[in-house]
Amino acid sequence: MIDYIKGEIAELTPASVTVETYGIGYFINISLNTYTNLSGQKNAKLFIYEAIREDAHQLFGFFDKQERELFILLISVSGIGASTARMILSSMNPLELTNVIASGNSDMLKTVKGIGLKTAQRVIVDLKDKIKVSGIQQVEMFAATNPAGEEATAALVMLGFTQQPSQKVVAKILKEKPDSTVEQIIKTALKML
Repeated sequence: MIDYIKGEIAELTPASVTVETYGIGYFINISLNTYTNLSGQKNAKLFIYEAIREDAHQLFGFFDKQERELFILLISVSGIGASTARMILSSMNPLELTNVIASGNSDMLKTVKGIGLKTAQRVIVDLKDKIKVSGIQQVEMFAATNPAGEEATAALVMLGFTQQPSQKVVAKILKEKPDSTVEQIIKTALKML
């Protein structure tokens, strides 16, 4: 399984990107959200989901792990395929989608092309318990998308602290001082945990 592909952007369109790594060009399907993050960049690091079927081998790339996790959750819902999941992630950013699912806003999901009322309701019913959003968790999601926050959380987990409390502490630190370095976050977190 490919976790991520890092390399030079050879070609970028709103629906796909070709990333060249060691002389091999990987054609990767992307969402508009990822496209926006890649625009103007020369190099990319995309987190990958491989869809291997009898008739096709497709790569789906995401700018961050949270978007990939949402994609995997979406395709786990009956009636949602990879293309539809990508369409949903192109219509809303990960935080908006998380809020829509958590609040049970099926009307907002219906605005996505190819999503009817029944499918929107199924997405909400299937994923509402898997996506818990509160003010704190929105901040946690921000901390998780912040590279320094992500690295600090991983380091704390490796030091023996559990994931959830580590994320909350890191989120709190980043809320107070968003420009903290990884070292500063870890030192402050160790005092708080």
